Amino acid sequence: MTAPSSLNAARRARELASLQGGAPAPDVDRVDVLVIGGGVTGAGVALDAASRGLRTVLVEKHDLAFGTSRWSSKLVHGGLRYLASGAVGIAYESAVERDILLRRTAPHLVQPLPQVVPLLPGTSPAGAALVRAGFLAGDALRIGAGTPSALLPRSRRLRPAEVLRYAPTVEAAGLRGGLVFWDGQLVDDARLVVALARTAAAHGARVLTRVAALDATGSGARLRDELTGDTFEVSARTVVNAAGVWAGDLAPGLSLRPSRGTHLVLPQSAFGGLTAGLTVPVPGETNRFVFALPAPEGRVYLGLTDEEAPGPVPDVPTASEGEIDFLLSTISTALRRPLTRADVIGSFAGLRPLLDDGTGRTADVSRKHAVLTAPDGLVTVVGGKLTTYRRMAEDALDAALRRSGLTAPRPCRTRALPLVGAGSPATLAAVSAPPRLVRRYGTEAPAVLASARTHQPVAPGTDTTLAELRFAVAHEGALTVDDLLDRRTRLGLAPGDREQALAAAREALGD
Repeated sequence: MTAPSSLNAARRARELASLQGGAPAPDVDRVDVLVIGGGVTGAGVALDAASRGLRTVLVEKHDLAFGTSRWSSKLVHGGLRYLASGAVGIAYESAVERDILLRRTAPHLVQPLPQVVPLLPGTSPAGAALVRAGFLAGDALRIGAGTPSALLPRSRRLRPAEVLRYAPTVEAAGLRGGLVFWDGQLVDDARLVVALARTAAAHGARVLTRVAALDATGSGARLRDELTGDTFEVSARTVVNAAGVWAGDLAPGLSLRPSRGTHLVLPQSAFGGLTAGLTVPVPGETNRFVFALPAPEGRVYLGLTDEEAPGPVPDVPTASEGEIDFLLSTISTALRRPLTRADVIGSFAGLRPLLDDGTGRTADVSRKHAVLTAPDGLVTVVGGKLTTYRRMAEDALDAALRRSGLTAPRPCRTRALPLVGAGSPATLAAVSAPPRLVRRYGTEAPAVLASARTHQPVAPGTDTTLAELRFAVAHEGALTVDDLLDRRTRLGLAPGDREQALAAAREALGD
């Protein structure tokens, strides 16, 4: 039986036809809020609007989480970096939103993660003291946000043996211990976007992928079905432009300054079984770090860069040679065996949609989000971080409602609205499914298991099964092989794994 949250090809066709005027009752198809962009912010706006009782449509040119939202570090963080630059408000906002995700809206998708800074000979006592002070400030943010220490333990000093238990390949010679701070980690950023979109659909939103907005105003947009080429007009009482780095295409005059953040994908074998975020200071910087993060499918993600990315915005950004060398050389300063390009099995890069404030480096541009309203009423939201998507969505929708004079039947509910699959710790612990599936699907894990009779991995050395691919087609809006391998699962981050899984993806779509 199809759940109200299920997204699939049949639902897309039906709801797209109704939007184009194919339904018998025009009032049913009146649009209160049109959201453009299917990333984390756009999906967040759609959920906020639909759960307030507004008739909501979300359109996305490609697929859910196609852009920047799938290229993050997968961290739900408390804003420590912002404290170093004096942005206390942004840091506190991040800590509050982290608490909401961890305890209320997506506890199945977000897990506590220890972040370890090894104290090696290259780390001066003054540098160690600075990191320790930052961690203590992070503890204060956690307390202020109301997150219990039973969930995110307080920071502390580690003995050398403890550092090596977390990160076995750290250089032991001269290691004088380490510092640990606890933060949040998403099992997958794209899965958060899909969960938001499906929860919005469960509240009545029409979520339409492969529908491009060719132009837009505050009262509607000209749309194109990317599968057929058909174009049509949609009127709405208010329109929110959440197109990320492409927002300027719909809002002329918007000055964005994209910044590229690159990660490398490495096998866990290169780190000897890493169980924490290994955090290494960037030489010559006071508040920048490179970190290696344990990831699903036996991988480690190594990031992060912050490079100017001028020029046309590509659909899929790529890492530069200099970024690859920078990440490998920086993390290697803390390892017994330096990493080389031979250790790398993949890479990914995303563009941050930063509002240009004239700052010298993109690394110094504020991460605070901005909500801008054009004279014609089009509301655009840019900037921000994945962690604060919910607050960004609330602010954008509030601005749109003020500008349009539209009154929502209900107030904002997203601070306490569980996403599909969410449950209490006791509920999740009782789910009859492997822990790996519970971390990805929560209470829906048994339904995933029921999607296929066999549960062999679709690619050697990975964990993803045909059941997950079939579930993605039936319930998560996957329409193509790319949707399955590059977004509903992340097999595509390693080209070799992607090639091995192609046949299974085609089988799932055929089924």
